[in-house]
Amino acid sequence: MAHELQLIKHHTGILIPATPETSDILQSKIRLGDVLVAEFKRVRNPAFHRRFFALLNIGFEYWEPTGGAISSNERRLITGYAKFLTSYAGNETTLIDAAEQYLGQIASRRVTNGISLCKSFDAYRSWVIVEAGHFDAIQLPDGTLRKHPRSISFANMDELELQQLYKAALDVLWRWILSKSFNSQSDAENVAAQLLGFAG
Repeated sequence: MAHELQLIKHHTGILIPATPETSDILQSKIRLGDVLVAEFKRVRNPAFHRRFFALLNIGFEYWEPTGGAISSNERRLITGYAKFLTSYAGNETTLIDAAEQYLGQIASRRVTNGISLCKSFDAYRSWVIVEAGHFDAIQLPDGTLRKHPRSISFANMDELELQQLYKAALDVLWRWILSKSFNSQSDAENVAAQLLGFAG
């Protein structure tokens, strides 16, 4: 069973996990005493790699799932329909409020019917990557299209692509999560950088 592990050389001379995924693999898939054989290659820009994951981590820490039993597509459909109805008659604020109340009722019913709300870093990371535009559209057998996040293996991306992904991810996180807690994108990046300093 092959896994790609990303490691950082610590000042003590030992190798430590560079990403949450590597840490998860080492804790869940590799048993104590297992011998690993590896072919090492240096990642093009390890500082940028750590910076990207620090940004993802800060977004994850500040994100609190609310109404997670309703997908973003369902929310867009219902609020879009409420806005459509406004063009025929009615007050947009009233219709949007009614749509939110309806979505709240549906979410509540789903939670009481056994759908649990959980916070998953893997799902979150995939969402950020897709929202940042770094995905492939895949057609499924039933004809639907699904956005599948592309690999973010930094060894396979050039510097320009890395920078574009970082900027797009920052914009996504700012729009959906970080703007609620920080005055500017640079404030959020500074906190991520400070946390990154404590990790090393």
